[in-house]
Amino acid sequence: MIHEEDSKDKKIAVRVSAVSIAVNLILSVFKLIAGIAAYSGAMISDAVHSASDVFSTVIVIIGISVSRKKSDKEHPYGHERLECVASVILAVILFVTGAGIGIRGIQKIVSGSAEVIQVPGMLALTAAVVSVVVKEWMYWYTRAAAKKINSGALMADAWHHRSDALSSIGSFAGILGARMGFPVMDPLASVVICVFILKAAFNIFRDAVNKMVDKSCDEATVQSMKNVALNSQGVVEIDDIRTRMFGAKAYVDIEIAADENLTLKDSHEIAENVHGSIERQFPEVKHCMVHVNPASVEGKTQCS
Repeated sequence: MIHEEDSKDKKIAVRVSAVSIAVNLILSVFKLIAGIAAYSGAMISDAVHSASDVFSTVIVIIGISVSRKKSDKEHPYGHERLECVASVILAVILFVTGAGIGIRGIQKIVSGSAEVIQVPGMLALTAAVVSVVVKEWMYWYTRAAAKKINSGALMADAWHHRSDALSSIGSFAGILGARMGFPVMDPLASVVICVFILKAAFNIFRDAVNKMVDKSCDEATVQSMKNVALNSQGVVEIDDIRTRMFGAKAYVDIEIAADENLTLKDSHEIAENVHGSIERQFPEVKHCMVHVNPASVEGKTQCS
């Protein structure tokens, strides 16, 4: 069942990524032509950002494909963490792209003047509007798929689209300002774009690292797991629960207390019920390990 779900998730990710690559190729070429023809440095920077999305999406496909591979002798817990590696690579790509755009913008501001900085044409303004609409749609499209298959790498790619949409808004503002008599606004927009991109890169990097170092699930999720276990028949109380993120998946270790007078078979059935309930109600859980401790039920109310 798990392998079938992984196969479906992989197909969804590949389909979304293929759409992303096609859209970004068309959009980056359009923005590059518009930037060159309309003398807009901000639009050329925006085109470079869109072009980097193509490479990053390829990284996403590779990361998700490898992370969905079946467990083997050398990797008994699976390959989910390789998706985090893909996210880290995406973050680095974003950081380098953003830094380059920002540096070029600052250099143009420092060395240029109102006389030498050319005023961008109307085509660049149109390209910025088209880019905002298309990239925002790509963000929501990719985000929905990422949530459906619980993919950190695909969610990182969605934020790559959102950062591109934000950068296009910055391009629009810069180009509009330049056309209104403030030419320096165009390279200044590149610097603003840089800030948005660097922030997105940092957030993606932090999320990926947290998942690689066995960060626990959030407190609300852990509490929900406790409630599910407590509501399972035969569970007297929860002695301990520990969770850890393993890429996009989670592992749960839970110690429950049950009546010490129960047979081994009955105790095992209680553990199996808790195990099944946790994995059914929390799709992100790859495996739940349940340990049963003996407990005296005198003075305690057993959940049923």
